[in-house]
Amino acid sequence: MDLPVRPFLLLLALALAACSSDRQPVGASVSVAEAMSGDTTGYARADAVRDFVFPADHGPHPAFKAEWWYVTGNVRATDGTDRRFGIQFTVFRSALTPDSSASARPSGWASTQLYMAHVGIGDVGAERFYDAERFARGGAGLAGATAEPVEAFLGPVRLVQASPEAGGAVPLRITGEADGAAFDLVARPIKPVVLQGDRGLSQKGAGPGNASYYYAQTRMATEGTVTLTSGETVPVEGLTWLDREWSTSALGPNQVGWDWFALHLDDGRDLMLYQLRQSDGTKDPLSEGSLVAPDGAKTRLDAGEFVLEPLATWESPAGGTYPTRWRVRVPSAGLDLQVVAAFEAQELDATIRYWEGAVDVTGTAQGVGFLEMTGYADGLEGSARPTP
Repeated sequence: MDLPVRPFLLLLALALAACSSDRQPVGASVSVAEAMSGDTTGYARADAVRDFVFPADHGPHPAFKAEWWYVTGNVRATDGTDRRFGIQFTVFRSALTPDSSASARPSGWASTQLYMAHVGIGDVGAERFYDAERFARGGAGLAGATAEPVEAFLGPVRLVQASPEAGGAVPLRITGEADGAAFDLVARPIKPVVLQGDRGLSQKGAGPGNASYYYAQTRMATEGTVTLTSGETVPVEGLTWLDREWSTSALGPNQVGWDWFALHLDDGRDLMLYQLRQSDGTKDPLSEGSLVAPDGAKTRLDAGEFVLEPLATWESPAGGTYPTRWRVRVPSAGLDLQVVAAFEAQELDATIRYWEGAVDVTGTAQGVGFLEMTGYADGLEGSARPTP
């Protein structure tokens, strides 16, 4: 069985039957293994290379159990203050059953789909992190997704097509709210769509079907506003990254979490790497990555072609230890990088606690990016939020 790079969060929401619009508190952060349990019988599987068709593939794939629209990036103030913000936007979809007939019932509340949204806003200069988690069923206008026009939403957390262009790389308007802060951004792709893995089939476990369909818009010129809890609205611009994946899968017996890097290098290259961590601390051989050239050409990187070495850690006040300084090496590309958290306390206080935030890149190339780390706080009591 395989571990897609993110759907454990959504599958946990399913297991908890969390269908309200508010955060669902629990006594301890649930483990990735618990979250990834569940029956996958009857769902479609990612078992062969396929043709991607746009804009259809920007929309939902309800025959698969899990799916997500994921945007991360760094934006800076354009008002002369040079303030910087890390942005995370996520809408997850999970099928409650492979039988879609329930959605045909007369009630507008009827739905076979559950949605979850995560928002993170990191105010780098102030070292303040805002985050939110929401749940809703895919009915009664609470949450949903479409392909024409492109849209994925849950309440105020919305990704919509910003203009009528057709084809693969589509400009997007992205909005989200967290802890009284908010962003409203328009992201316009600079490069073509990138098909990750083998032409969009990303294998993450042994055997057919233990994979996901995975594409990305790795570099999007982004502008808009960030609004702070004080009410101040800050004009911003920068770069964001869209990841799209859908799959039907479960956690492998020896996989306990992952470390995922999405880096915008100043020389125009984009680097994505993820390592699936095994229970003995080693890297799963199906870990992989890609290096995207300034012209959009992709070079696939297998597990043996990159090295991720943690150098320093941060202790969460809620429990758990996260590596927040890394050495990242891709010898074939001449890359020997230091990737360091822009500030350390960028942990999402979600049903499963995990770290996702802005990072700085130095070494043989310079840049900024995003880092996601899971499985470091599994089963631990406490909340990432400071006590008032």
